[in-house]
Amino acid sequence: MSTANTTSLETHNRESQSSEGDTAPKAPAVPKAAPGKSRRRLVLAVTAACIVALGGTSAWYWWQLQNALPPGIAMANGRLESEQVEIATKYAGRVAIVLAREGQMVDAGEVVARMDIAELEAQLHAAEAQVDKAGHERTQAEALIVQRNSERTFARQELQRTTTLIEKGWSTREQLDQRQSQMRSAQAAYDTAAAALESAKAQIATNQAEVARLKSQINDSTLVAPRRGRIQYQLTRPGEVLPAGGRVLTILDVGDVYVTIFVPAHVAGSLTVGDEARVVFDPIRQFVFPAKITFVATEAQFTPKTVETPEEREKLMFRVKLTIDPGLAKRYEDQVKTGVRGVGFVRAAPDASWPDRLSVKLP
Repeated sequence: MSTANTTSLETHNRESQSSEGDTAPKAPAVPKAAPGKSRRRLVLAVTAACIVALGGTSAWYWWQLQNALPPGIAMANGRLESEQVEIATKYAGRVAIVLAREGQMVDAGEVVARMDIAELEAQLHAAEAQVDKAGHERTQAEALIVQRNSERTFARQELQRTTTLIEKGWSTREQLDQRQSQMRSAQAAYDTAAAALESAKAQIATNQAEVARLKSQINDSTLVAPRRGRIQYQLTRPGEVLPAGGRVLTILDVGDVYVTIFVPAHVAGSLTVGDEARVVFDPIRQFVFPAKITFVATEAQFTPKTVETPEEREKLMFRVKLTIDPGLAKRYEDQVKTGVRGVGFVRAAPDASWPDRLSVKLP
């Protein structure tokens, strides 16, 4: 074979391979993601990053607080609470009017609601009439006693005279028996009149007691605030019929506020009722409020099923009550809002000193 033929054959083979390569099927193209889905993925990614950053910041802040505390000072999260008093009806009845509104400050003894007393007033008038009636019966009994006493005196005198006449022989035994019978009848009539007088007096006392009961019930139908505080809830409306003990209003004693915290067993065991404490509220972290420990629970609030190891005993949490001074609470009673979160600080060691950043600082 000649060289020219060989070259032509190689050229023909390359052209055939090139043609076959050009006709081979191409790989399918990957579709592009829709713009809306990409945007949502981006938002989710940014949100997740923010959550992680916020959680990291909070953990760092908590770690800084823990590590910034000197030995003997312990801290725990808590919230501001206040003594809550239910203003309720003493007797069943219909609500006539509610004078206080939610959020209103009321003083001790201030009228906040009234019950319908129309029926009670009618019963009171009837009881007072019974008192008057019993008074007239007593007057009649007293007059009758005077009459019966006079009759008894006359009968006694007649008996004495008849007895004298019989001794002298100037009267008969029959007359003596008659005078004795008259004497017994006069005595019985006197005793009956005296009993009627005592019955009238007892009836007067009974009716007067009924009058006093109805007046007391009418007075109790006027609901007053037992102490100064803020109306938290209005639970009923005028016209509603309530049973005995039905709640009308809820009042918060803003002069008795405290923060409840939970501390582990090793801290609770060293606390003393009456010891100083500090409270910092989340909305106003720049201020430090003084408080006193007024209660330490004798039983753990969170208890594992079994408490056998030191690690498990450390899980026991005890409730501690940090009470704000009543004078200070009254000073800021308009700003007191129960439920506000904060941090309570206590001295786990009696000789521990408060750091400068926990020195009392009031608004």
